Amino acid sequence: MIDYEEELKKFEPCLDVADAEGAIYEHELTDILDVIREMLQEAKDNRRG
Repeated sequence: MIDYEEELKKFEPCLDVADAEGAIYEHELTDILDVIREMLQEAKDNRRG
């Protein structure tokens, strides 16, 4: 059975849009395009070497 009082004690409100945006942009995130660029660069370097 769910203890609602206990769950309410654990509750943390989510970030609003401005806070979330700041948290996201403060981190250097790698996306799939970064991974593909790195793989292509490594392939070029291996062909030269």
